[in-house]
Amino acid sequence: MKTLNALTLAALALGMGAALAHGDGEHAAARRFDASKVEPTGFGQEGNPEKVTKTITVGMTDAMRFTPPDVTVKRGETVKFVVHNDGKVLHEMVLGTKETIKEHAELMKKFPEMVHADANMAHVKPGAAGEILWQFTKPGEFQFACLQPGHFEAGMVGKVLVK
Repeated sequence: MKTLNALTLAALALGMGAALAHGDGEHAAARRFDASKVEPTGFGQEGNPEKVTKTITVGMTDAMRFTPPDVTVKRGETVKFVVHNDGKVLHEMVLGTKETIKEHAELMKKFPEMVHADANMAHVKPGAAGEILWQFTKPGEFQFACLQPGHFEAGMVGKVLVK
């Protein structure tokens, strides 16, 4: 019985790990756009690569900053963010509302090994680049942040103004 309980716990732990490690840079790069799977959020939705109207290059550094720190886009625009990690440690760019970014930052504190591959995120290794294709469907002020442990708290946050 103890062996069965131990095996059950081990299986649950492995399942949790798989659920939390839901992708990496390679998986995100292989993502294919499927309009039937696009899920609207409070800050937009995954963008169709055939409808990109603007490209914005964003740099990330070990000084815990994004360059540029703020961007302005038009409502309805599909933006291609080309995200470069110019540092020596792992960084990421996560788009969201202030609330969703804060919630996700808290989750990252609990599960620091969590890896991302969602449409609103680019998980980028040192010296590499990633992309986010995003359509901003609602006006307002949104954020992008690096949610690697300690980075958000160190001020690695930017702003997206959608007019």
